[in-house]
Parts: sequence; structure tokens; C-alpha cells
Amino acid sequence: MLVATTTVEYAPTLLGTDVEDPWLSWTLTAPGHRARQTAYQVTVGSEPGAADVWDSGRVESDRAVGIAYAGPVAPRTRYFWRVRVWDGDGAVSPWSGTSWWETGLLGGDFGARWIGGPDSALLRKGFSASDAVRARLYVSGLAYYHVEINGEKVGDQVLDPGFTAYDRTVLYAVHDVTAMLRAGENAIGAMLGRGFYAMTVPNAWDWDRARWHDEPKLLARLEIEHADGTRTVVGTDETWTAADGPIRSDSLYAGETFDARLVPDGWSGPGFDDSAWENALLREAPAGVLRAQQHEPIKVVEDVEPVSLTEIGGSVVADLGRTMAGWTRLTVTAPAGTVVTLKHGEKLNADGSVEVENRFVSGTRKQTDEYVCAGTGRETWEPRFTYHGFRYVQISGAKPDRVTGRVVRGAVREHSTFRCSEPLFETFDVAMRRTLANNLHGIPTDTPLYEKNGWTGDAQLGAPVMAHAFALPRFFAKWIDDLADSQDEAGRLPVIVPSGGWGFDELAPAPEWTTVFPYLLREFHRWYGDDRPARRHWGALVRYLDWELARLSGGLATTELGDYLPPGYPQGIPPEDTRLTASAYLHRGLVLAAELGDLLGHDVERYRSAAAAVKDALNAEFLDFVEGHYRTATDPEYRQASNAIPLAFGLVPDDAVPSVVESLVADIRARGEHLNTGALGTSVLLPVLTAHGHADLAHAVATQREYPSWGYWFELGADTMWERWDAGARSRDHYFQGTVTGWLYENVVGLRPVDDGYARFLVRPDALAGLDRAETAVDTVRGRISVAWSRTGRRFRLAVEVPVGAVAEVHVPGRGAVVEGPAEQVREGVFEAAHGRYVFSSDGLETI
Repeated sequence: MLVATTTVEYAPTLLGTDVEDPWLSWTLTAPGHRARQTAYQVTVGSEPGAADVWDSGRVESDRAVGIAYAGPVAPRTRYFWRVRVWDGDGAVSPWSGTSWWETGLLGGDFGARWIGGPDSALLRKGFSASDAVRARLYVSGLAYYHVEINGEKVGDQVLDPGFTAYDRTVLYAVHDVTAMLRAGENAIGAMLGRGFYAMTVPNAWDWDRARWHDEPKLLARLEIEHADGTRTVVGTDETWTAADGPIRSDSLYAGETFDARLVPDGWSGPGFDDSAWENALLREAPAGVLRAQQHEPIKVVEDVEPVSLTEIGGSVVADLGRTMAGWTRLTVTAPAGTVVTLKHGEKLNADGSVEVENRFVSGTRKQTDEYVCAGTGRETWEPRFTYHGFRYVQISGAKPDRVTGRVVRGAVREHSTFRCSEPLFETFDVAMRRTLANNLHGIPTDTPLYEKNGWTGDAQLGAPVMAHAFALPRFFAKWIDDLADSQDEAGRLPVIVPSGGWGFDELAPAPEWTTVFPYLLREFHRWYGDDRPARRHWGALVRYLDWELARLSGGLATTELGDYLPPGYPQGIPPEDTRLTASAYLHRGLVLAAELGDLLGHDVERYRSAAAAVKDALNAEFLDFVEGHYRTATDPEYRQASNAIPLAFGLVPDDAVPSVVESLVADIRARGEHLNTGALGTSVLLPVLTAHGHADLAHAVATQREYPSWGYWFELGADTMWERWDAGARSRDHYFQGTVTGWLYENVVGLRPVDDGYARFLVRPDALAGLDRAETAVDTVRGRISVAWSRTGRRFRLAVEVPVGAVAEVHVPGRGAVVEGPAEQVREGVFEAAHGRYVFSSDGLETI
């Protein structure tokens, strides 16, 4: 048995953490079957291979996920670690490769002051650094920073640090800048961006009036260690100098204006004459606690070249050939003072120009960048403090030499694959992954074009698909912290997180949105085997659920949203009594909280009792036993979501399940095998049909190409998921209606996590209709899991790969048998398989 990979706090290495007892984890590989870890030993040293800091000794345990470091800890220190394990026969593995983590300030003083300058400031400081052997830059800029040392950009992250509730938490980053320093004179310079912290453009969500709103500011500590062991610290203070800079305006909604004529040559390098600059201004520190940033930063992850350039009325419209989030890198040759305008959008107007409408933002400028040429010849520029959702960019003012789309998102790893015999399903998978990626910007956003907000309901619906497609433990842990930070004293959560104050009363309360809090806390343990977020935020979760229970009316919850954006309701709010969906989601949140409480050792009987009471009230109000389905008085029309959601959440009494299922099936068939659901109902519709024996109907709905359907979008040329079912969808990069891919992973292929970071997982392909094969593979915290099935006529073959430390419960359709591997039969057609690769087969399946 060998140690295949190691991680610290889910990262291969970690530069700068304020976690004093970080989780150390590893995955294992072994030939054959049923290999298991029986013990481990972790050593931590001050240099590679050493054990002078901490030695766990041999620990009898099969645990390889989340071994908490228990040694001494000091700020600004690098620790090297490695691990070896013992197998079931007592044989010890070789040591793993040596990895490392480095602590940040651990809550200590930055030794610096927050500073700022003019509205579009450049900030700089000269310093000397001889024989530097180690240098770290600890930096936070609000909302964003761009730092250069000796004329070179520090780090490859952009739009950094991550967006938070700035009156609760402010993040700082750590950079290794040793190689950027030179003997003798050096200089450090910075620009600042407004982001959500200092936004000035009026907008529907009041970011320009957020409770933390202030002018941009910088906090930095450059710490240099010399060969003789002494240290030099260059911290931000009033001795830094400031001057007006080239960024004339920047807005996440309006775009950025950059005047290249105003860039002082060499401003961030040594020897620059800043005698005419003013002293930097000291700024009041934000109220939030400074913490080292743990989630993956936002980066430029890909360049995209246009598939066409079209001249329209003196402008050039570039089609990047795909919908993306990011910005344009422009290369142009034009006289000094030439203003080149770049308008970004997902759609074209009838005349071929780019549509840039956004009714939520004041002013006429939307998603538009401006570059004022320096006139120095061939110039290349890209913005620093904005990003856009777009496929098309319209360039006017000068003909570009080159246009390149820059894909900008959280630098998270795509850790799974999906394939199947239905090309449309593969199209869905690719489109959903792209849509999700375009909305990963430190928070799960709803659309990179219009809002860029962290809508809680969108995240609740999309999270299972996100977790399958991408490695997101660091991302989700950060946003769970954001949820807790956004809670008010009464226990309420806003519908967008972070929130600057908007969303507590506007479109709220909405438990279908805000019960993402118990949902993510519970699922985080299921996906990653990590209960620390739940332990850290249990008190906040209790306050939230108690607030929800205190406002029940007649035993039911109320909401402002409901099954948002069903077909035919472009304004979003559906016609049925939304107390049904509100109460259903609150019930699920209470059930999940009870499960968490059991896991953490809390007494949660009151939540089980409350869940039962909500269930009874919901059924008493909405379940029509005569008609055999759920209905609401406010809308006599049959609503698919009103029946699919109670079925999905276990709310339907046993004796009513058959009639409720049949009513749902009948309505779908009466609509020509079409759905009639908004975002909530859509997320559960196909799994519910499949679970109740109607996989063929689920397949028919999924493969529709007429309105309303996913296929309809792609008939219209979509390459991402859309916000609405109709052709006029406002946002064409919106994942909450695209949850069909969750059905592909969990039902078509059949892979579902059970608990404790896939320590147990379920393989049950139960949506075989219309397909000959399907497969997925995902890199879990315990190692790679793969599931692949195929069939020819009545013959079915299923291959499953189980990593060391996990057990699969495999359901084989038909009369299953084991072909390869020592799986144990639990009951007819059900097998239990520990580590190894297994092949199952069955005969007698009906040909579909």
C-alpha cells in the first residue's frame, strides 16, 4: 500500500493559514481488493524529512481524512510533514513525499496601518534589501489590490482578496516574494479597486450604500529575512507616497476606465522620483477580523480567441464562440488620447451590435471598459478591477490589432468526468460545468452578467452538482463562513450572501433560499467527512432555525419567492401558494439539522418534533386526499412542483404516495412529456420520477427539444444553462435551472455519496431508459471513485472502483452477479464492496 496524495486543509501545500490545527489528509493506493489502513504515523519538522516539531507516533486508526495537527505552532513559520501507514497485514508503507504548510499571522498584529490616497490612487514605497533569503508579503486591499514589486506583478491572483461581509471578516493573502527582491534598492507599489466594498454606481442591491461602505484602502506587511537572521519589515503607513493614477473609474457593473497616458514610467520600481507625490492617507480600519484567505483565489484560467470578427457601423464585434466570465485583453495601435470602448454582452441586438442592458444598475454604462491610448505604438491592456459575463465584445474608437477573451474564475479544480451514450446529456454536462465555473468568484454567484450576487437559493439547488464537478471544500467552507457572518442579531439570514444590508426584507423571508445554511453544513460532512463548519456554526444555525420556527403562521412558513421562474411566469413568482415550498424546505432544513445534531452530540429532539409538526400542517393545508394530489387555493391549476417537492422531501403520507405520483405523471404526459416547473421543482422532478418507477418518463422530459426544456435552449444555440425557459431569458449563464445534471450523475450513472466523505457511497443506476452506457469518475477525499455501465440488449455490465477507506453499496439491475472482485451479496441484486475494482453483470433486462 502506498500513499498516493497528501493535502493540508484540502490543498497540496498551503502558503499562509491562520488555522492552528490544520487537517492533514492522504489517499492510498493498493493492488487487489479490500486493502485497508490499520495505523498511521505523521511527522512534522522544521525542514524536509525532519520530525523535530511533532511526531504522532504510530496511531491505531483507519482514518486518513482529517488528522488534526497537534504540535506547537508559531506565526509566519513553515512546517514540513509526511506520513506512512500500516496495512491489514501489519506491513508499513514507505514514507509519503514531504509536503508543507506555512502559518500566517495567526491573529497577530500586522505591524502596519491601513492607507489610501486619491480616488484612483497609486501607492508606493522604496526600501533597501540586502542578502534576502526569505520574503513574504502579507496583504489585504479593499475591495481589491494589485501589487507590484520592482515593476512586476505580485502573484497570479486577480480580484483579490475574496469578497466577504467586511464588517465581520476581512481576508488577507500571503505571497512568497523572495525571488522578486534584488540587492540594494527596491520598491513596492499598489493600485486599489472598489468592488463591492467601495462601489459608487447605484444599483438594486444597494452595494453603494452597504453598511461597511468606505473608500478603497490597503494594508500590507513585507517581511524580509536576511542571511544573518535579522528581519526587515516594510509596512503600510503614512510614509508611503500617493498620487493620482491611471484607473479613472472601476465598477463591477459599469466596467473600468484606464488612461494609459497617466501611468508614470517606473512608478513601482526603484529609483523613481516620487518627491512630488503626497504622503499616503491613514484610513480607518474596517470592522471585520483579519483572517488569512483559505479558499482558492480568482485567477485568469484560460485564454479564448475569437471565432469571428465582424465590422458593424464603425465598430468591431468579436464573437468568442462561448459564454464566459472574465474580460477582454486588447491590443491596439492608435494615437495618444484615443478612447477605445469595449462593450460586453451575452447576446446581440437585431443589428448585430452587443446588448448591454441591465435594469438593476443606474446609468447608461453597463459592462463597458474604456482604454485611453498612450500613443506609444502597439499597446496591450486588460482591466484589473472588474469582470463581465459575455460571449460578444464590441470594440469602437479604434480597430483592434488583437482581441483575446480572458476566462476569470476561482482557480478550483474540476475533479470529475461524465460520459454517456446520449449526446444531449453530454452537452448538458459540459454546459452546466461551464455555467458553474463562470459563477465561482469566491462566492457562488447567480450570473456574471447582471448581478454577481451570492443568491442562497441558487447555491442550495446547485451545490450537489458543484460538489460533483469541482473540488470545492475550501470554497464551500469560506462561503459557509460568509453565511454565518451575514446573520443579523435576530437570527435572520439574507437571500444574498454576503449582504451589505439588502435581502433581509427584500424578497425575504424565503426559507427555500436561506435553508442553504443547514443544507450545506450537513452536506459538507457527507461530501468531505468534515464536521468542523457545523461545529463552528452550530450556534448560528440554532439561532436561524429558532427564528424561522418563531415566525410560523398556522404551523406553516411563508416566503416571497416560491418555485421561482416556472414556464410562463417571466417575472419569477409562481401562482401557487408559496407556503407549500417554504414549509417543505424548512422541514428539510430541520431534518438535516437534527442529523447534524446527532453527529455533533447535541439534543435535537425539538427539531425532529418541529419537522413533524410542519409536515402535518403542510399536509393538512395542501394535500387533497379526494383528488389524490397537492393543490393550493390561490391557484386551481395543477402544479408539478407542488407535488414533486413533497415527494422528494418525504412529506407525502405512505397511503397517498401512489396517487400523488400518478397525478404528477398524468400532468407531465398531458403536457406532451414536458416539465412545468421553476428552479425548485426542476431540481427534484426527474429524480422523483425515477425513484417511483418512471425513469422512462424522466428520460422523455430530459430529451425534449421543444419549449419548455433544456434541449430547447440548445436548439437556440446555447452553450450554458439559462435563467428562464423561454428564448428571451435575461441571463444565459445561470445554473439554477440546469440541475438536470445532478440526475445524470446520481440516477443515470447512479453514484451518490452516503456519508462521511464518501466513506460509504451508493451505486444504483436507476435511469437506464433510452441509454446504452454511462460513466462518471470523481476524485473524492478518499481517492478516485468510478462507475461505468453498459448494456447490450438484455445484458448489463457494471464496473465500480472503490478507493481504500471506502465501501460501496452496489445495486445491480436485474438478477445481478459478481464477475470480478470479492463483493458480498447483501440481498438480491445488492452487494457491498470494499476497496478494489469490481465488475457486476446481470441478464434479463428488458430492451428499451
